Amino acid sequence: MWARLLKGAMIAAAFSTLAACASLGGKGGAGRDTPLAAPVVTDPAPIVSGTMRPYQIRGRWYHPQEQPNYDEVGQASWYGGYHHGRPTSTGERFDMNALTAAHKTLPLPSLVEVTNRANGRRVILRVNDRGPFVDGRIIDLSRGAAEELGLLNQGVGEVRVRYVGRAPRQGGGTALRQAEAATPVQPQPPMRQAEAGPRPYYEATTAAAATNSYWVQAGAFSDRRGADRVARRLGDRAVVQNIDRDGRPLFRVVVGPWPDAGAAERARQAVVARGFDDALLIGG
Repeated sequence: MWARLLKGAMIAAAFSTLAACASLGGKGGAGRDTPLAAPVVTDPAPIVSGTMRPYQIRGRWYHPQEQPNYDEVGQASWYGGYHHGRPTSTGERFDMNALTAAHKTLPLPSLVEVTNRANGRRVILRVNDRGPFVDGRIIDLSRGAAEELGLLNQGVGEVRVRYVGRAPRQGGGTALRQAEAATPVQPQPPMRQAEAGPRPYYEATTAAAATNSYWVQAGAFSDRRGADRVARRLGDRAVVQNIDRDGRPLFRVVVGPWPDAGAAERARQAVVARGFDDALLIGG
């Protein structure tokens, strides 16, 4: 009898261990898609003013909103050295090694859970930027996030993105349990990279087609000194343009130039986050 009880206990323990592995993304199909416990954010960062307004890129309108049930499968790309250190749409500096991402419509900042469908790896990412503005792409990953997910060499891959909730005032990115998929997915062709470092995938596919530069207009002023103060506040990419309006001088503060509409829109939202709610995208 004791032998039978001991055997039963061992079997129960084995099933318990397998269940725990499945809940964390172990081998097998459904286990990798089981939602993880959402991190507890006790002091969420406020949504950055201006980033929830509808905006237009290449004739298409995007409508940011709270999406508590957001759960989508699609293609992810990544961006790195080309944007490292530049402001994101929230006004934060982009750190290519941090666990962050860009999304077209989720609140800024917020947290998402991203799963690589090819290998089961998962991360929690801080969404602090807008993009990618390429058909078929649902999220742009930082270089660090792409590395954690095993997408660094492919440049693009199929992922599942779930909305977790509001982000803390800082950070929030977390690398989770990694697991191998039962059936590997054939990797996509590698992305092109510039000599200065890895460029965002969407940029590598669209920048060559751009024939004109884009600018962000922060404001227009009748006083040159006021325009100069605003330009200094916005950094070394801001310039003052002297234009004529009905025979009177007007001083326009613009930031740029930017190689494509996606980069320009991210810059515009960063300018909005600095307090210039009426910032406009011009050029192209």
